[in-house]
Amino acid sequence: MSVTEMFSYIQGSLSADQDVREEIRKVVQTLEQAAREILTVLQSVHQPSGFKESERLAPLVWTLMNSVVFIIDLLSSVPSKCAKARELFCTVRTQLGELKTKFPVEQYYRFHEHWRFVLQRLAFLAAFVVYLETETLVVREEVAKILGIQVVREKGFHLDVEDYLAGVLIMASELSRLAVNSVTAGDYTRPLRISNFINELDSGFRLLNLKNDPLRKRYDGLKYDVKKIEEVVYDLSIRGLAKDAGDK
Repeated sequence: MSVTEMFSYIQGSLSADQDVREEIRKVVQTLEQAAREILTVLQSVHQPSGFKESERLAPLVWTLMNSVVFIIDLLSSVPSKCAKARELFCTVRTQLGELKTKFPVEQYYRFHEHWRFVLQRLAFLAAFVVYLETETLVVREEVAKILGIQVVREKGFHLDVEDYLAGVLIMASELSRLAVNSVTAGDYTRPLRISNFINELDSGFRLLNLKNDPLRKRYDGLKYDVKKIEEVVYDLSIRGLAKDAGDK
């Protein structure tokens, strides 16, 4: 093979690689848009109306055959937003299914940087939805199920453990914000529950020997989230609101 032929072959390989990356970028852009839509839905929980456990319509009292029937329509604000977010995850699963077809399965980490950030963002959104629904930490397998991807690397497009952990840490920052906003909205019980959850999360991360620099830096941010929530709880305590909240 001559030098010209060799470089022509290399150019062909480079062009093919660039074409693959361009196709990946197009799908990633649609994923980023879907993530923004889900985030927009969930951001409303930070509004005063989002903290209401339920919004009750005025009860209608009907007397029929000496019986009193109460009709109370309970419209749960947070659950409705979580349900809407889960609907939007259907679009995410479709888009991730399309992304899988854009590159050879064995080259996952070759192109990983293209979707790493948006996948971490989606992991955060899935974790936040589950927390709002159950106030528990979602496991990696459940996040992968919500996204419609695998957990095991050998099975193809999967949720890398570091991407999962990054998503959980992003959620911690969101919960610190939620703790502050809940006090503003007059919900004094939620910050106490968030504080317990974040402290448990912090204890779990302390068990890990993190050597991934970006993940380590993000974990360092968790310390500030813990401190921020502790300050909220302390403020409630000195005002006597924490005790009142605990009695409810």
